[in-house]
Amino acid sequence: MRTPLKAALGLFAGAALCLAPQAAALPEAGSPSVTAENRAAADPAHEILVFSKTAGFRHSSIDDGIAALRDLGTANNFTVDATEDAQAFTTANLAQYKAVVFLSTTGDVLNATQQTAFEQYVQGGGGYVGIHAAADTEYDWPFYEGLAGALFHSHPAIQSATVKVEDRAHDATAHLAGTWQRTDEWYNYRTNPRTSARVLASLDESSYSGGNMSGDHPIAWCKEHQGGRAFYTGGGHTDESYSEPAFRRHLLGGIRWAAGMTEADCRPETGYTSLFDGSSTTGWKQVGPGSFTLADGTLTSVGGLGMLWYSAKEFTGDYSLKLDWKAVGDDNSGVFIGFPASDDPWSAVNNGYEIQIDATDSAEHTTGAVYGFKSADIATRDAALNPPGEWNTYELRVTGERLEVFLNGRKINDFTNTVPARSLVQGHIGIQNHGDGDDVSFRNIRIKQGGAQEPGPRSGEVKGVNGKCLDVDGANTADGTLVQLWTCNGSGAQTWTVSGDGTLKVLGKCLDVSGGGSADGTRIQVWTCNGTGAQQWAPQSDGTVRNPQSGKCLDASGGTWNDGTPVHLWTCHSGPNQKWTLP
Repeated sequence: MRTPLKAALGLFAGAALCLAPQAAALPEAGSPSVTAENRAAADPAHEILVFSKTAGFRHSSIDDGIAALRDLGTANNFTVDATEDAQAFTTANLAQYKAVVFLSTTGDVLNATQQTAFEQYVQGGGGYVGIHAAADTEYDWPFYEGLAGALFHSHPAIQSATVKVEDRAHDATAHLAGTWQRTDEWYNYRTNPRTSARVLASLDESSYSGGNMSGDHPIAWCKEHQGGRAFYTGGGHTDESYSEPAFRRHLLGGIRWAAGMTEADCRPETGYTSLFDGSSTTGWKQVGPGSFTLADGTLTSVGGLGMLWYSAKEFTGDYSLKLDWKAVGDDNSGVFIGFPASDDPWSAVNNGYEIQIDATDSAEHTTGAVYGFKSADIATRDAALNPPGEWNTYELRVTGERLEVFLNGRKINDFTNTVPARSLVQGHIGIQNHGDGDDVSFRNIRIKQGGAQEPGPRSGEVKGVNGKCLDVDGANTADGTLVQLWTCNGSGAQTWTVSGDGTLKVLGKCLDVSGGGSADGTRIQVWTCNGTGAQQWAPQSDGTVRNPQSGKCLDASGGTWNDGTPVHLWTCHSGPNQKWTLP
């Protein structure tokens, strides 16, 4: 919302419920988006490595795949180096690439030294893209299995199948309709990656013969892994795959995300209930002027100032609300939560909270802000935000009177309601149509109640005093490496994983109290994970992070807190150098 609230009050008078007729059709379902390709062409120049060594079955489609990736690179500002020489896997050589594509590799293709170099590349923030038989690779390398997400089990004959597109915000699938009919060799996997990755698309096992994953059959997914990004697609067996525009766009989106050219929420997601699935607005009610059009599973704002709100149910207690949104340009909208049922949209303004969508407004009125109450962390917001024309994902996580705002998987705001007249623990949700020329679209609105904490690990920056990040000195993975404060830079040395087992992991190692000590000033370091109390950390409600074994807190030493300031163990207190924001 940008318009001064009281000045716009008259705009709502006498407005009737309105959901406009369906808008003109978008490009044919499954076809590539020309505008999306144009945006990709504007990415900064970068390089990717395509690796297609085979030590088992060799796919005839590899040559077609390399040619297609080269074409995509020419059109979208990246250079492709293609090789089957595993000697390319050295620390120095890999450093030049934003992502490494494993194109239908099979069997054991890297030796131990090459594996170590690749692990370090990923841990340093490098990207991985696995295509088809990349899942039929390196069965005895646990790091690779974790990176790929799942390994090959079997496959039936090549046949047509229905692909269910679960995530239409990720750049690899945003161009697709809700279902995608195509022919390929459909792999079964040894494990289901859903608990560790964000599933982008899955197979309808009733649409073909030979699926053996009990009806939950992921076929494309993304995940963050030990500081790097990993995207996998099971398509790409056939030569013809690489001439399909929709499949080529699918590959381009996976490469763009793995290379860090676009953002997405790739955390695992289970247990959500759809409030708007793209087919119907049943349960929703329009109030105030303007409306939303419904086309291609997408609600798009028209005119205003009004609101479409979910009247079918009031939400109480803890919950996690997720939705995907896209702005065309410098547009304005917002998501309302915690307001009472009313046909007056000003009830939402005066009694609830708006999480803003408008990247160019002032700090407390910009994307990620709790409108008029608290700005987002602008630096983190800017790093997480996709530009106009690309989709973004919000998670609004309510725990009591606390609201955490996540943009594309990164936490950008942490707000606690202290206004007695307002409450986050009870109310409705709604989306705003702000006014003429403010074109914002929404998809896939879903909610999870009764505990908003996302299953599985969470990865991202750990921010401390002066906005600096918890950092591994020199991105060194040796046991005993110092942990310090440093200006946030998005590197793997600052990408921590908060695990359900109480550990904080980075670069494949654990945050560790040296020697399991308890004295003030004990060194904090990274060390091989070993399950001891020296590696257990418990976030507290006051923002401190406590080591239960010692009863003491993670503390930034000294009183100036510049780049390179070591962290150590210290008696817990209320100072700013013991306050940390976790992913």
